[in-house]
Amino acid sequence: MSRASIPGSGLAKGLAVTLRTMTRKSVTEQYPDTLPELPPRTRGVIGLFEENCTVCMLCARECPDWCIYIDSHKETVPPAAPGGRERSRNVLDRFAIDFSLCMYCGICIEVCPFDALFWSPEFEYAETDIRELTHERDKLREWMWTVPAPPALDSGAEEPKEIAAARKAAEKLAAAQAEPEEGQ
Repeated sequence: MSRASIPGSGLAKGLAVTLRTMTRKSVTEQYPDTLPELPPRTRGVIGLFEENCTVCMLCARECPDWCIYIDSHKETVPPAAPGGRERSRNVLDRFAIDFSLCMYCGICIEVCPFDALFWSPEFEYAETDIRELTHERDKLREWMWTVPAPPALDSGAEEPKEIAAARKAAEKLAAAQAEPEEGQ
């Protein structure tokens, strides 16, 4: 046999929940007026560090959505030393990402061997027209400056090879410049 319910007990329970929640602080944030406090290293959009891009096309080839568009041309570079040979290098003409197709998987960032792509915490890039979600390299470059610095190394970690080599080269150069000054 089922328990008989008291008439109006459901209403009383509902009012009790309402009174309980009315006394607590609201967790709702009024978004356009109050910007959210994002956790560090938040993934928003993809920023382009154009100086590092060698137009290797790995990011475009590996993208599962085919939303990265790259155009380039080859330029001839004169020899670095006399008697050397001319070299050719790719020059970036267009780098665009269609964010209406992008699924934000980050594969393009992971496969870039030259660290030209980074996650930016920028998340306010909505457009009224879907065709305007294809952002060219100017906009991607702007987002690059919102990318946070990489986390600090562990105190017991070994110094990266690149930084150690650059530091040694700078020390050699400083020593070489200091020798002629001492001789004068």
